[in-house]
Amino acid sequence: MSKVLTRIDGHVLTVTINRPEAMNALDPETQALMSEAFDAFAADDELWVAVVRGAGGRAFSAGGDIRAMRTALEGGAPYTIPATGYGGLTSRFDLDKPVIAAVEGIAMGGGFEVAMACDLVLATRSSSFALPEPRIGAVAYAGGMHRLPRQIGMKRAMELLLTARSIDAEQAAEWGLVNEVVDDGALDAAIARWCALLCANAPLALRATKAAVRDGLALPLDEAIRRQDAGGYPAIEAMRGSRDVVEGIMAFNQKRAPVWEGR
Repeated sequence: MSKVLTRIDGHVLTVTINRPEAMNALDPETQALMSEAFDAFAADDELWVAVVRGAGGRAFSAGGDIRAMRTALEGGAPYTIPATGYGGLTSRFDLDKPVIAAVEGIAMGGGFEVAMACDLVLATRSSSFALPEPRIGAVAYAGGMHRLPRQIGMKRAMELLLTARSIDAEQAAEWGLVNEVVDDGALDAAIARWCALLCANAPLALRATKAAVRDGLALPLDEAIRRQDAGGYPAIEAMRGSRDVVEGIMAFNQKRAPVWEGR
């Protein structure tokens, strides 16, 4: 059985970490398979949205596989991480398509960092989040030290990073780390609902939005807007010249649902 499962439903790719016996910990093989899955997602124009989740119901992902790390320290197979980062996502900075993290159970260490690298996060009520790396003498290498302050502010981020304590899904939502908390057992329905919401919109518009938000955050506000007005965001310019823009205008005037092509 593969350590990573993929499924395509219409325009949605689901990537499932399939190591429930190891709390979906990310060993090198799992990391490589996830990176390959997201490479394929990025390259396929028929795939508009991705969902990443963990198998078994107890964990989204417990993070890096400590046993595999120990093996590497003892001279065994090296603990390798793809250039795209943990889960093929934490160092992937050129993916413009939306990615949803569907968290059921614990999201710890690298697992939490994978969720932070996604655009939207759904979580069941019994889920929890933590960056426990200091308890094994390490730090949140996979972007956690940099994403967390940007997403929830310095003081709250330092609380989690320095104490290594866990927070539940409700608190994660209150702090802005989770978009929706659902009852246990209701995650599949929530995923379907959010994917339908995203896929109702023009895929090139979603890509342009994500790219502009991501790149614009690195700029002062006035410069980010001037760059947009000057055609400085390639994804926006691709959207402007697309057939989907024409389709959207025609569908609105004809009072019908648009039929998006993604081109």
